[in-house]
Amino acid sequence: MPTLLIASRNAHKAEEIGAILGDEFTILTLATFPDAPPVIEDGDSFAANATKKSREIVTWLENQALGQGLPDYILADDSGLEVDALGGAPGIHSARYASDEKQGNATDADNNAKLLREMADVPEAERGAQFRCVLALTPLGQTFRTELFEGICRGRISQSEAGGGGFG
Repeated sequence: MPTLLIASRNAHKAEEIGAILGDEFTILTLATFPDAPPVIEDGDSFAANATKKSREIVTWLENQALGQGLPDYILADDSGLEVDALGGAPGIHSARYASDEKQGNATDADNNAKLLREMADVPEAERGAQFRCVLALTPLGQTFRTELFEGICRGRISQSEAGGGGFG
């Protein structure tokens, strides 16, 4: 059975992907490789960030003398909210939308509050938005063969906060 390393330390993300893939893959996270370096997502698109993360983890794994237990594939993602009335913002900056730091993330509550403030005067008909996710799949030993997959879910920004499922 092939092994898929999710380029994240988020156990819930691995559970979700594992549920989708069923028993076709053995799923690992970066928790299996605690010395893996963090990857700075400084690309200009979701695809650039996901590709960079996937390829940097592949390169790091290839340079380690780890022996057995290496994954067959590395899967990385980048995702975020794109609001029509804000010209596609926050986009690749979604996690740090309300943060003053270039790389530091803000809380979901702070991001939601900032979004609602910026959208306060936007009419209902112009509150369209979408959530975009890009996955980058790279086989170990073949960084030139990264495959990209993209999904988009359209929706609208409400007038007030509702639910507790995160930002957006």
